[in-house]
Amino acid sequence: MLTINVAVLLAVIVFFRLRRRMHSRSRFDEKMTVVIVLALGILLAPTPVGHGILDVLGQLAGGVAQASR
Repeated sequence: MLTINVAVLLAVIVFFRLRRRMHSRSRFDEKMTVVIVLALGILLAPTPVGHGILDVLGQLAGGVAQASR
């Protein structure tokens, strides 16, 4: 039995959608990409991977804030 993790599937969809050229996108296409990315974020947030990403981004933001002082 083959199971597909929904977060992995959405990540692949986002990857291929963002590879396309920007000037050929319609407003609907841009809105759909935003919805898919938000859904991916909601799926990743409670997972250990999501917590790791949050920690890395927090450290990065802290480093940038400290460097600007």
